[in-house]
Amino acid sequence: MRAFHLAAFLALGLVAAPLAVQAQGAFDAGWTLQPDASVLRFQSVKNETKVESSTFATFNGEISEDGLATINILLDSIDTKVDLRNVRMRFLLFETFQYPEAVITAQLDPEMLADLPQLRRKIVPLTYTLSLHGITQEATTEVAVTLITSDLVSVASSAPVSVATSLFDLDSGVAKLEEAASVSILPSATVSFDFIFSRTTRTAPLVAAAPVIAEPTKAAIEPQGNFDLAACKGRFEILSRTDNINFGSGSARLEPQSSFLLDSIADIVSRCPGLRIIVAGHTDSDGAASANQSLSERRAASVVSYLVSQGVGAGRITSVGYGEAQPLVPNDSAQNKKRNRRIEFAVADG
Repeated sequence: MRAFHLAAFLALGLVAAPLAVQAQGAFDAGWTLQPDASVLRFQSVKNETKVESSTFATFNGEISEDGLATINILLDSIDTKVDLRNVRMRFLLFETFQYPEAVITAQLDPEMLADLPQLRRKIVPLTYTLSLHGITQEATTEVAVTLITSDLVSVASSAPVSVATSLFDLDSGVAKLEEAASVSILPSATVSFDFIFSRTTRTAPLVAAAPVIAEPTKAAIEPQGNFDLAACKGRFEILSRTDNINFGSGSARLEPQSSFLLDSIADIVSRCPGLRIIVAGHTDSDGAASANQSLSERRAASVVSYLVSQGVGAGRITSVGYGEAQPLVPNDSAQNKKRNRRIEFAVADG
């Protein structure tokens, strides 16, 4: 469960790289990030002592001629080296169905690295903004900028960048990861990176002058094509924990925000051919048991209706309601009651 790890943050470092340009003009023609020659990693800690390292496979960036740096990180490309861990990170932590990217921006000052052609390497402060999970925060870090050639610049973390999940409303996602994997996770992560930028006008291939860099992960996003049975079952178990399918109080009408997740679910169902999917509705214990039973059935049926409207075959998906009969936790607090009001997904046996 490599927790979140705002790998995004480390990206902010690469933002400074292009400053390293030569005296002819720091941002002449702009600079472009070379992802195949760059590395982006984040580290998380689970069960107090176990450190795990993960990456993002897909990111890009540029620095415009006026010094505005922008970095985009595709959060669906999270790579923990384990398929279902990746799925948990996408759906339970980052909620990529609604927040697909992390975006880092910074306005660069060419004077900051005016002496880089002579020094060749310099550690500089960088103020940046990070937009992640619908929240934007400003922070400052330090990056090591190395002038490799007149057309190549490396920007690397001078020390691990620590990021607290609470800054981006990710604590509930961390709790979901902990429950799904039966582990404890430190609610912060450290990010490290080494990015290579080239002048946008560069036509020659990136070669020789660059230092040796660890081979980056080429692709970690959801694989194309159909899933096998284990992958389908694992995904539906994870989807049942998202808590992103919502209804009005006492109503079976889906709230508009639910469509972000339901559209992703429709895609997954379509890639599990030959399987029959069960959608189960559950409520808390407030109100009469008979009313809760009816409400759970109607809510599950609303989800099925939506998925069918998105192309899922009606004969492949059925609904069932359990009312208040199967609580996850005691109905003794508002938070617990919210957890018990849920929609679950499963592959039907046989």
